[in-house]
Amino acid sequence: MVPRTLVATFVLAALGLLPTDAQAQKPGNDAEARFATGLVHLREGRADLAVEEFKKAVKGDDKNPYFYKGLGQAYAQQRKFKDAIEAFRKSLQINPYYVDVRNDLGMALILSGKREDGRKEFLTAFSDPTNPTPEISSRNLAQSYLEEKNYAEAIHWFRTAIVRNKIYGDPYLGLADALIATGHTEEAVAQLEVGVKEAPADPSLLTGLGQALLKAGRFTEARAQLEAAVQKDPTGVWGRKAAEVLKTVPK
Repeated sequence: MVPRTLVATFVLAALGLLPTDAQAQKPGNDAEARFATGLVHLREGRADLAVEEFKKAVKGDDKNPYFYKGLGQAYAQQRKFKDAIEAFRKSLQINPYYVDVRNDLGMALILSGKREDGRKEFLTAFSDPTNPTPEISSRNLAQSYLEEKNYAEAIHWFRTAIVRNKIYGDPYLGLADALIATGHTEEAVAQLEVGVKEAPADPSLLTGLGQALLKAGRFTEARAQLEAAVQKDPTGVWGRKAAEVLKTVPK
């Protein structure tokens, strides 16, 4: 299977709060305009520029939790986790009900080496009834256990994420990794088959299923799934991965 780590790219939950061009041009909306520009830089991988724009947004309005969330995400892209943690905590200080930030904070804590503190944030987010994406909190919690080879906990939390959102592909992949690591390759195949049925357009699941079938020695089926992944995602990361794995499938 594809080696899996906690995703260092943070979800931009504030995208829906982008100001319109007309709003950005109005007097007094410079902070919102800076925020919008920072998000563009962040999406396109220009973390240094994003940090500068978010700092200017915060300077213009230091009571806006979304500005601090964006700043934290930009710092995280730079792998400046101490600064990211500080920004995320400031966001939560301003708005304790901004539950999504706990996923970001948990991620930054994990990546900074404070794994138990990070898991506490994921668990707090998961348990909050107002959390709009509990499956992400559960997936992140599972992934942290998988990285430590605590497969029982990883399997539990990946399954929990799937229950919360059956079309979310990532937990199926993580669950398969944990099952394969514990010698349950055929069960991993079965779980990925379920995932493909739930989300047939997701090339990551097709690629994962192809890899699991390859490990199980089911070469004809593996080839079919990998070829389907390449067809669906010819230039994307999963399509390219599938094409590489195809080269290793015995004919």
